[in-house]
Amino acid sequence: MEWRPDILGADFQSYSFQARGDDGTERTATLIRYSPAGVEAELRLQRRAVLFLHGWSDYFFNVELAAFWYGKGFEFFALDMHNHGRSLQEGIPGGYVADLADYDPEIAQAIGIINALGSRNSPPPSLTLMGHSAGGLVAALWVSRHPGAARQLVLNSPWLEMHGSTLVRRVAWTMVEPIARFKPEAVLRLPERGFYWRSISNTAEGEWALDDKYRPPMAFPVRAGWLSAVLAGHAQVARGLGIEIPILVLLSGASANGLFWTEEMRRTDAVLDVNAIAIRALALGRSVTLERIEGGLHDVFLSPPKIREDAYVRLSRWIRGYVQDQDQ
Repeated sequence: MEWRPDILGADFQSYSFQARGDDGTERTATLIRYSPAGVEAELRLQRRAVLFLHGWSDYFFNVELAAFWYGKGFEFFALDMHNHGRSLQEGIPGGYVADLADYDPEIAQAIGIINALGSRNSPPPSLTLMGHSAGGLVAALWVSRHPGAARQLVLNSPWLEMHGSTLVRRVAWTMVEPIARFKPEAVLRLPERGFYWRSISNTAEGEWALDDKYRPPMAFPVRAGWLSAVLAGHAQVARGLGIEIPILVLLSGASANGLFWTEEMRRTDAVLDVNAIAIRALALGRSVTLERIEGGLHDVFLSPPKIREDAYVRLSRWIRGYVQDQDQ
């Protein structure tokens, strides 16, 4: 296992690996580790770890989030899933996946790598799985298929439902499914909106340094097979996932959607219908905590400083209540 210096600087290392899917396909994924200078190679106490899954057409870059979890006593890891970020391969469509379960092998392998970093005499760390947007959907579905693999689930603006209602999703499914069946990589001609990127990139009106190759301003092209896979995931959530572990869902206080930029997009979720997500979150499991972050962006931890400070305070409170109590 060869950890290499990461694009985020001296405190980060990354390791690319191959994961074989049920269909026999080898897919490249990249595990990123927060390892502050001077910290030994093995996990400090091998007690707690968090694995973060990014959203669609995205990658891991939030060094502040890594430092937060590390300060709470967690080893922090993030996974750039196949066809995203550090794992992009030439000639393969960025962001494409035909079935969200195709991510399962690389998530399982990443957890195996995390477990192997500890000493042989220590038990595996208590794992918290965290996901943002489409990564939140992937994380929720993965936990439901692998009970007992994680102790807590944290979802940051998870994409659990389409805009509006179940009816909208069903209509979209009817239109997309025939195309996905016969031409899964066909590009759907949908309106391009770079409003969220505009609100976070420091080359526009945000404060975050983004690599446009990994996080394109207009996102990757929407392909029929990918959208069909997401809609299938939404349908699974709507039926109920029955997750038994504690779940935290963080959402902006409001949404602002439209074909043109508005000032409201500086302080709202410009991607998802947060009210629809809030309702759907109740179908995840038996113990769901919902936190609404007033003024929050689509990724609440990329919001302006005062707003994301509020998000971190709420996350800290949940950790004290649900993680530390389980450790006792």
